[in-house]
Amino acid sequence: MNQPVSSDAAFLTAGGATGAATDAKGPDDRTRPGAQGEAGGHAATSTAVLEARHVTKQVSSPEGTLTIVDDVSFAVGRGESIAIVGASGAGKSTLLALLAGLDTPSSGAVWLNGTDLTTLDEDGRAAARARDVGFVFQSFHLVPSLTALENVMLPLELAGSADVRRLARAALEEVGLGARVGHYPRQLSGGEQQRVAIARAFVGRPAVLFADEPTGNLDTTTGAKIAELLFAANRASGTTLVLVTHDRELARRCGRVLELDAGRLVRG
Repeated sequence: MNQPVSSDAAFLTAGGATGAATDAKGPDDRTRPGAQGEAGGHAATSTAVLEARHVTKQVSSPEGTLTIVDDVSFAVGRGESIAIVGASGAGKSTLLALLAGLDTPSSGAVWLNGTDLTTLDEDGRAAARARDVGFVFQSFHLVPSLTALENVMLPLELAGSADVRRLARAALEEVGLGARVGHYPRQLSGGEQQRVAIARAFVGRPAVLFADEPTGNLDTTTGAKIAELLFAANRASGTTLVLVTHDRELARRCGRVLELDAGRLVRG
């Protein structure tokens, strides 16, 4: 693959391998997930791959300080599927950005696969995402100048993986696009583009996959097929799935539902 890609494209394709959370002390002596009894009403065990601890995000506005996420705590186990729901403006997408290390909290801590993201600089968080995280977005975010195969190869190449073409082709075959590997995004339907995005997200076997309104741009029938594919990939890979959605029916398919209201966790 010789096409140049932007740094934004490289960021969007960040995925990676899994690892185990431990009970060791962090560099600032905050205990890692698993060492304490509760987080947001759920026991944090050594199997926790993602944990928010009293996470708050505030921003300045002309009216004063605005709290977008307010003292949110919970833990997610390895292989678990959770949905984050709430009205528009409840703080769902901001919380997802904090959990994925795309943004930093004003206070509190986020642990991802044994790493306290709040102790890392921007480069460190980017490395953690590349190692442990996959993304599926509402708007697909495929690189238009790359074929379906090259889009799926991209995170593997960024990670320095071997045999990337074979792995990417196998991932596309798993989502039913083995015959479309040479097609560009503009030659694919919306449902097919989202299948490419799912293959790209799972190809590196990430510890956590974040899906932000993955069926939002699709019709009902196509959205249902994409949802089924997403949950099937989650079961097959053992990847933890964190789903942000307005679709309550889709949310109920997850093992647990977390509900935000004005930035506060009111259920889950």
